[in-house]
Amino acid sequence: MAAVLPIVQPSLPTRQSDSSIRSDSKSLYDQDNSQIEQSDLKNVRPPIVFSSPSAFFASLWARFASLWTRRFVLSLIAGQVVSLCITCTSVTTTELLNRGWSLPTTQTWFLYFSLFVIYTPYTMYQYGMKGWGKMVLRDGWKYVILGACDVEGNFLVVKAYQYTNLLSCMLLDAWAIPVCILFSWLYLRPKYHWTQLLGIFVCIGGLGMLVASDELTDKDWPALSKVKGDIFMLVGATLYGFTNATEEFFVRRSPLYEVVGQLGMWGTIINGIQAAGLEHQAMREAVWDGATIGLLVAYTAAMIILYTVAPLLYRMASSAYYNISLLTSDFYGLLFGLFLYHYQPFWLYFPAFVVVIAGLVIYFWHATPEEQGKVDPQAPKYVQKRGEVDREQQ
Repeated sequence: MAAVLPIVQPSLPTRQSDSSIRSDSKSLYDQDNSQIEQSDLKNVRPPIVFSSPSAFFASLWARFASLWTRRFVLSLIAGQVVSLCITCTSVTTTELLNRGWSLPTTQTWFLYFSLFVIYTPYTMYQYGMKGWGKMVLRDGWKYVILGACDVEGNFLVVKAYQYTNLLSCMLLDAWAIPVCILFSWLYLRPKYHWTQLLGIFVCIGGLGMLVASDELTDKDWPALSKVKGDIFMLVGATLYGFTNATEEFFVRRSPLYEVVGQLGMWGTIINGIQAAGLEHQAMREAVWDGATIGLLVAYTAAMIILYTVAPLLYRMASSAYYNISLLTSDFYGLLFGLFLYHYQPFWLYFPAFVVVIAGLVIYFWHATPEEQGKVDPQAPKYVQKRGEVDREQQ
């Protein structure tokens, strides 16, 4: 009898445990599926109902209310922060030009060097010197391309303003938007909805109102060489669109401090070589007084904020959203001009600003920021981050 119990008794619990495991697995599977479905539903806008006027307006309000998530509000605010930074850089550059200080390549060198000093030491701290060295050797080539395109894009756009007129600069600068959309689609394959394209066209319509305001108030200047300046602006805007989309692709997959630190490091080298070759004589002749240094500090600080907030905006929304957000910078330029240069505001500026903001809202009328691309920043697999090393030692 003692020999029978061990054989007969365990057989029943074994069958019961198998069935319970299958039922538990099925319940866990159903729970996971329901959680996935619920998370997907959170990213879907409420449908517009056309059954009756009251239902239509109620669904319209529900759709509008669904826009104002924390992520969208932060994206909208971040877009206006970078737009303000662009305005600050324009104002400081104008002040430097008014003082006879014109070294565009040298001016941006301080930006790249600051990014390098801020972000590269922290990358070394996270990856270790050996890991950082591996990252530079293995992945540095892609950051060289990113840095070179960013440096040359900044250089060409600044040079374009010296040759062509304001109308061409403003219109051709918008070329960065379709270029950015194209490369974003090649990298991330987002599903663009027609309402996003509508939002872009509405924003460009606001830009057209700003251009009309400048033309009507005679803020334009004669072009020294329009064809040359237009080519500079077109190539520069193309590089802008490419670098924005490429940086978005990088920061969605890699830590921000790695991407921005590498952009700063290679930008410092490339920009420094270019400045030494093109502006070495002008550096000696330039006036480096307190006012000039103060303006350079203000310019560099605004650009550091821009280059820090922009990658966050790429993650929260997209690089395309970043580009259309910059279209409000002319309105902020007017506000600066009212106090600094005593501009007389033209009435078209204010509705133009409202139109651009409306376009930014329409851009996410159907699509959601979460649908623009997966955000999964990870250190390179061949690098052991500081936290991982500490856990292994424990």
